[in-house]
Amino acid sequence: MLNNGSAGSDILWISLQGCINLIKTKINDIWDDVLELLRKELDEQSFSTWVNTAKPLAYHDGTLVILTLNEFSRDWLETRFSALIRSYLEYKYNKNFTLRFITPNSNDNLFFPKENEAQPALNPKYTFDSFVVGTNNRLAHAAALAVADAPSDAYNPLFIYGGVGLGKTHLLHAIGHHVLQTNNDYKVVYVSSETFTNELINSIKDDQTVEFRNKYRRVDVLLIDDIQFLAGKERTQEEFFHTFNALHESDKQIIISSDRTPKEIPTLEDRLRSRFEWGLIADIQKPDLETREAILRKKAQMENMELPDEVILFIASNIKSNIRELEGALLRVVAYGNLNQQEINMELAKEALKEILSGNQTKNITIPNIQKVVARFYNLKVEDFKSRRRTRNVAFPRQIAMYLSRELTEASLPSIGQEFGGRDHTTVIHACDKIKHCIDDDAETEDAVMKITEILKSSS
Repeated sequence: MLNNGSAGSDILWISLQGCINLIKTKINDIWDDVLELLRKELDEQSFSTWVNTAKPLAYHDGTLVILTLNEFSRDWLETRFSALIRSYLEYKYNKNFTLRFITPNSNDNLFFPKENEAQPALNPKYTFDSFVVGTNNRLAHAAALAVADAPSDAYNPLFIYGGVGLGKTHLLHAIGHHVLQTNNDYKVVYVSSETFTNELINSIKDDQTVEFRNKYRRVDVLLIDDIQFLAGKERTQEEFFHTFNALHESDKQIIISSDRTPKEIPTLEDRLRSRFEWGLIADIQKPDLETREAILRKKAQMENMELPDEVILFIASNIKSNIRELEGALLRVVAYGNLNQQEINMELAKEALKEILSGNQTKNITIPNIQKVVARFYNLKVEDFKSRRRTRNVAFPRQIAMYLSRELTEASLPSIGQEFGGRDHTTVIHACDKIKHCIDDDAETEDAVMKITEILKSSS
């Protein structure tokens, strides 16, 4: 059960009852925003099963504590939506947010750091022991372990890149945990580039830039996640450039993650790009079948789940996109069995995952298929996409086709560029980024992309 700690000079302990009563109106307002966000992301059944059973328990200085029904609900929400919820709240309220998902049987003490206390904000589950090593991530894992064993002596900076949900954040947190375990006096800070940007904006607004710089330049290890979001943010890039220099010149370790290589990050200043390439660049690819099986077995072992081997193999064979989706499918199967009080077997697994698997129809989609469907949708010819024509009626559909090629196929950026008249990979990156923003800001574009995607999936 939740319990209270004794008050100390550095930590403000808050009892469970105190948390429930703490700025109740603020909690409800924030939670209403979360519910509104997740209603758009989930179907009615999933929303009712996973979200309606969760409740906001406490809010203090940017930390939102969410009480979930059980361990399965906690892991499902944390794995799939923690980053989305945090980013949405930070954007809406223009301040940093930390999310904590707990259960009624949690043994964790419920506390909040004091306002000015520096915290590494590391996920206790993300350690080297819980990281499954395979051919897809062996170099990144070895490099991360080397850096954690000897900060600033191995690779500085260490730049880890790969797709969404493949384990980059896990490795960053694992480095942080390892450093703190072996060097008690080290100061470790983990931050996303989005949070770094928001804190910079707030520090300028509140005339606290000195405090901001001290926070990030007086550390022994800086872990910065999703650095690609610095693209286009000139003031933030300027600040991070000086932060990088200050740390590197003081032999402090810098670890960076991104969804692409430094060369592929658009509008990144050359001076930052070159510095990111000073150390080691290590990639993480999608896991193969054997690694996916190992990941599922590790997750099941950590969560004390028992599943037949054939169910493990079924999930691993069908969920190939990333680790986040893989573990989410596992949790869905186990939760489905528990909620319906049924034994976990192949029949149950197929029923639990039928919605996911019915939407997982992109394996037969090819770039030529995408070009044909998009061309037909916009009354164009495939040859138009390979031509040098730049009029909007051709350029915009071409960008949509590039975006869908990136989203729905395994093709690399250079290979996508080749299929579109031998264009450079940076052109593909620009197209993908532009369509992403258009989907967010323009309902007509969002509707068009959804319709084209459905056509492609139904015909694959």
